[in-house]
Amino acid sequence: MGKRVLVCGAGGFIGSHLVTRLKAEGCWVRGVDLKFPRYAPTEADDFVIGDLRQADFVRGVVDQPFDEVYQLAADMGGAGYVFTGDHDADIMHNSALINLNVLEALRRRNCKRVFYSSSACMYPQENQEDPDNPNCAEDSAYPAHPDSEYGWEKLFSERLYLAYGRNHGLSVRIARYHNIFGELGSWQDGKEKAPAAMCRKVAQCPDGGTIEVWGDGRQTRSFLHVSECLEGTLRLMRSDFTGPVNIGSDEMVTINDLIDRIARIAGKTVRRNHIPGPLGVRGRNSDNRLIAERLGWAPSLPLNNGLERTYAWISAQVAQGKKDA
Repeated sequence: MGKRVLVCGAGGFIGSHLVTRLKAEGCWVRGVDLKFPRYAPTEADDFVIGDLRQADFVRGVVDQPFDEVYQLAADMGGAGYVFTGDHDADIMHNSALINLNVLEALRRRNCKRVFYSSSACMYPQENQEDPDNPNCAEDSAYPAHPDSEYGWEKLFSERLYLAYGRNHGLSVRIARYHNIFGELGSWQDGKEKAPAAMCRKVAQCPDGGTIEVWGDGRQTRSFLHVSECLEGTLRLMRSDFTGPVNIGSDEMVTINDLIDRIARIAGKTVRRNHIPGPLGVRGRNSDNRLIAERLGWAPSLPLNNGLERTYAWISAQVAQGKKDA
């Protein structure tokens, strides 16, 4: 019989992909979220709709000793959600409460192996001011100074999971995700991230037209396709390494370059109109030395390949006049 696995946040972008991957491996999967996946039916054997902020609900979901638990549920989004400051209290309250409830339920049920998805947003902002030379090595996390309350909550929750590991014998695995993108993700609901937003704008833009870009477009990022994220996550979960460790691409590009790549994929010429908007740090790139050393693995899918898949999916949504509500 396959492993019995719980995926918290299974209605979300990465979580829904993770359920599909686990099912392909022969696992029995229970998913839990506030909602079902938006764009495709869940493949979970059992999907429970409910609020992980409610301790009683979480205890009911964790009704057996699962072999693996993946905790991806969080209040999150792209720059338009995280960096405006309008959602700070919700982000910190909701995500912290979810993690407190999940860990306590796992302790009570003696579920030993849990994965927690942290974020590169917890790295100090002063290490990411130079767009050409950001420092996101895992050991650069302290002295702590994230650029958002989202990052502070992730840092707190990392320490929470590590504390439960030390004090209650949980086998904890922590990854710091760097800008995961791909098909079946938000693309126009205000929580989309840069690759999806730019794919949408290019798809909606006539050849030779103009799209709006927040800032000067010279800020740098790296973007990891969701298929590579899942591979790194499962390798970490089934290793003897706790982390935290980066899971991301080290193929760093400017936002302007990202747009140009998407335009070439679309076969369009696109002009850029740079406007004020929430930006986050000036530069960020995944430092993959530690994951290569400890897991013998690094992402191999080129950015353009992931963008081709993502643009094809988003452009089809746009062509069909679909809404991301």
